[in-house]
Formats: sequence, structure tokens, C-alpha cells
Amino acid sequence: MKAAVFHGAHQDLSIENVDVDDPGPREVLVKTAASGVCHSDLHFVDGFYPFQSPGILGHEAAGVVAEVGSLVQDFRPGDHVIMCLSVFCGNCEYCLSGRPNLCRSPEVQRRPDENPRLSWNGQPVAQFANLSTYAEYTLVHENALVHVRDDMPLDKAALIGCGVMTGAGAALNTAAVKPGTTVAVYGAGGVGLSAIQGARIAGARQIIAVDTVEHKLALARELGATHSVDASAGDPVDQIKDMTGGEGVDYSFEAIGLKSASEQAFYSIKRGGVATIIGMVPIGQKLEIDGFEFLSEKVLQGSSMGSNRFRVDMPRLVDFYMQGRLKLDEMVTRTGALEDVNEAFRAMKAGEVARTVLTSF
Repeated sequence: MKAAVFHGAHQDLSIENVDVDDPGPREVLVKTAASGVCHSDLHFVDGFYPFQSPGILGHEAAGVVAEVGSLVQDFRPGDHVIMCLSVFCGNCEYCLSGRPNLCRSPEVQRRPDENPRLSWNGQPVAQFANLSTYAEYTLVHENALVHVRDDMPLDKAALIGCGVMTGAGAALNTAAVKPGTTVAVYGAGGVGLSAIQGARIAGARQIIAVDTVEHKLALARELGATHSVDASAGDPVDQIKDMTGGEGVDYSFEAIGLKSASEQAFYSIKRGGVATIIGMVPIGQKLEIDGFEFLSEKVLQGSSMGSNRFRVDMPRLVDFYMQGRLKLDEMVTRTGALEDVNEAFRAMKAGEVARTVLTSF
């Protein structure tokens, strides 16, 4: 099959012919229909996080089941599915206590003594986030998939696989934004726009988008932000406090992965407020927060994939889209082929796009 192969940090992905194994007993082979180009992949290309090479990136995708393993009961060829990196074992403490998004069980991977799922020129290929969706086919554990209704466009369903679930889930699940409250979202990329939409769906009365690019702020206002802050025009914390009577917001979200923005998100909340860090702050960087602030019962927390129970949450997000309550068409700035993946990374770094979706594999 054709795939975009990662050979190491600071290098372009190369289009190669990669071998994919037959499905094991609990595995499913999916024909990739669409894969979003997510900033998380770029972190590995830029070397902020390590990833083994050769490997295949990509983790935000939807497709059609092509083949199933002998023990798979819930999926059959022809099913439309969203793939999710929050693959769960169903047996560990996290799964059994209702937090399957935190499952890291090796049960969902192949053992070292088994054939690799992917190989290239006779050597194993690392599978990113148990998915690797920058490829014509994806071979995954059955617990990495969720059914999607047939009338849902798969190029939009792909966005729900990561960015939308991560951002909207941070607002709806992790922070549990309450109706009538105030919210600030740092970063108006795919995840930040989804957090804005999650806050809107939750009933927040004031949603402040923070970015340095005006066209991204304009899109944020289109998708639900009631106010916007140009962070290049002055301290965003001061601007947010001016908009909230000097108090700050009830909830803030950082959706960029920057140390400075994470700290600003915390200082933007009022007494008793909650700051949620969604972005991937580079390994080794530490946040600096004045300890005195915690005497005001302020909360600083993280969010992993929107604290999802994806087999419940993702069909709900699909329904929200079909009802017009979740806007996805507006988030897709560009579409392209698998061969356009490096250009998609460039455009993302330049702030030109909210999301590029690869649809021709």
C-alpha cells in the first residue's frame, strides 16, 4: 500500500510502498477515506517529541472496514468508522473506572514475537498512536474504532477522530463548562476552534478567542466566539480581564502547546476558575505559576483527548454535526492527496489553515 513514511525529525515524509499484514483475531483492516493533518503530528516531525523511524504518522481519520479478524464481532466489511488513538483494552483500572482515554495497555498492540502490522523493505515500521493513518490502509485493534452513520461525510468525520474530540471534549468533559459561564480559548487552530464550539454547545455566555492571526480570529467568531483578543496587540491576560470586569474567566483552555500561553491561560481565570491545558507543551519545558494563586482555589489541569469515552462521545458529535450544532465544514481550509502532506505541515506552521484534510489515498 502507499504510505507517507517518517524517516526522522526535520525531514520531509516520503511516499513509499509499505506492506500491511493480515488482520489478527481482534484486528480490523480499514481503507482510509480521509485523514486530517493535526498539529500533534508536526510536533514529531519538528523533533519536540521522539518517534521511532521508519514510521508512519497520522491519527485523525475515518474510513471503511475492508477486512476483520476471526474474533471481531462488532464490525464487518463495508462499515463506516472513525479511528481513534484512545484505543482501550477494556480490562485495566482506567478502563474499568470509566477513564478509557488513559488506557496504555500493551494488549492493543502486537507482541514483539509476532509479525509487525506494518513493514517496509523487510523491516518493521513504527505505528503512530496505534493507528498510522497517512496510508491507504490502517490495521488496528478493534477497540480503536467506532461506527459512524452512513450519511455522515467521512472527510468531516475524520476531524472528530482527534482535533474535534480533543477540543470539544476538553470543554464538555474535562472542564465540564457550565451554562452561563465565561470562557477564554488560547489558539484558534483546529483544537481551539473545537474547544470554542464545545463551550458554545455547553451554553457559555461569553467565549473569548485568543490568537495572533486575524483570519483565525474571524473564523473563531464565526464558530461561536463572542469576543476575540489579538495577543500580538498587548498582554492577552490584561485584555481578557478588561472584558470580564477585571475578574477573569471561569474557564480557560490552552490549545497551542506553548509554555507562555499555558501560563497566560492560568492567569486569565478568576478566583475558583479552571485552566485546562490541551496543547502538547514540548518535553522538558516546565510551567511557572505563582504558588500564591492556588490560595484562590484556582485549578490547573490537563486534558487527554478530551477525556473521551469515544464510542459514546463521537456518535454524539456526529449527530451534533448532522443537526447543524457542530460546524465542521468551516474548519476545513484545504483538502489534498497523501502526497500533499508535507505542504500541509508547512501551511500549518505558517498559520494559513485551520485544518487540511487528505482525501485522495
